[in-house]
Amino acid sequence: MNTGNGHFNLLARVLHWTMAVMIVAMLFIGVTMVASLHLRPLLIDLHRPLGVAIFVLMLLRLCNRLRHRPPALPADLPAWQVLAATASHWMLYGLMLAMPLIGWAMLSAGGYPITLWGGVHLPALVPHSPALYAALRNAHSLLAYVLFATVLMHVGAALFHLWVRRDGVFQAMARGKD
Repeated sequence: MNTGNGHFNLLARVLHWTMAVMIVAMLFIGVTMVASLHLRPLLIDLHRPLGVAIFVLMLLRLCNRLRHRPPALPADLPAWQVLAATASHWMLYGLMLAMPLIGWAMLSAGGYPITLWGGVHLPALVPHSPALYAALRNAHSLLAYVLFATVLMHVGAALFHLWVRRDGVFQAMARGKD
């Protein structure tokens, strides 16, 4: 199914911008968690449920993306840019799925409970293992840097389409005609 109007559907746009704010917040929360011992407990209590929320929204977003193809890129876009756009979008999708799962598995391996709002506890994904915890913590940190770099490239490309090419690619996600 396709929107057919050159814009992403309303759900795609709402999820994109909601998750953009959540992911940028999550990146800053993660950096501050590492840098501030004083704020760490408060930020961890925010980081965990926000990660779960991002994961749930990402599943919804992926379902929507599979049901509604994105609008076509401009016909005059060089092939390497089409490939880069496609690869970076799927990379973002993969990272938005992997980061919460790795975080969840990391906490499970560390023996830490994952408590959400209202006292709801998530089950452990993996057994307690200090070695696995260390490996997953390193992976979570590394992927956070990869996510940050990918988000910066995504924003840069969006601004390139908005200010340099002026080809409507940015507007396809920024506003629609639903």
